[in-house]
Amino acid sequence: MQREHITNEAWMKMLKFFNEHPRVYVGNPEGLRLFIDAVYWMARSGAPWRMLPEKYGKWNSVFKRFRNWAKKDTWKDLMDFCIEDPDLEYVMIDTTIVRAHACSVGFGDQAEQGLGRSRGGFSSKIHAKVDALGNPLKFIITPGQESDFCQANHMLGNIFHAYILCDRGYDSDDFRNKIKNQECIPVIPGKRNRVIQIDYDKHIYKERSLVECFFSKMKYFRHVFSRFDKSMESFVAFLSFIGVILWLK
Repeated sequence: MQREHITNEAWMKMLKFFNEHPRVYVGNPEGLRLFIDAVYWMARSGAPWRMLPEKYGKWNSVFKRFRNWAKKDTWKDLMDFCIEDPDLEYVMIDTTIVRAHACSVGFGDQAEQGLGRSRGGFSSKIHAKVDALGNPLKFIITPGQESDFCQANHMLGNIFHAYILCDRGYDSDDFRNKIKNQECIPVIPGKRNRVIQIDYDKHIYKERSLVECFFSKMKYFRHVFSRFDKSMESFVAFLSFIGVILWLK
């Protein structure tokens, strides 16, 4: 890998969060940074935890701490903390499929852990919402066979006075009405089988490429390019951590 650790600028931002968070014990900042670098190495490499280099400490201790933070939503809290002044002129919602490795099987009910079988095989589907600059705002994980539209209302959330950009998989009169009720403008092409085609701003729709660029950046991290985590919590934790890295670039 070209880089095995986070930048100093990113670390100072994270340290501010850790010092203020009630469920994080900082103690030795250098030891905490080593832990964060270990998680970064795991996210970039996609390697099993047992292959974590010794310089980061005992792999099992790092894993247990990572899991503990995942269970307490500490990684999600970190991402929320790093989301500063998002550009909400345009908000884009889309999904991407990630193939699940065989080692991700075996923890509870597969559907509850966001695992299923789609046309592409054993997989999970990542529903993502990004701002006008392509920075992540929210993630939801579902089994691979779930439709893109199934989480549309949850992904929209409390967004007001924005252009909502989605592909034609989100074409629904109810969803369009929900967008308009929140004083937003839908920029969604209609399905080809519509009797009356939908007019939309094709110039603004070109900005939707930013969500595809985000997925490309996200999959630069091999731990989410292919899913290795058995639990939904751990997989979402890695997504949140990657979201933090992208926000702090």
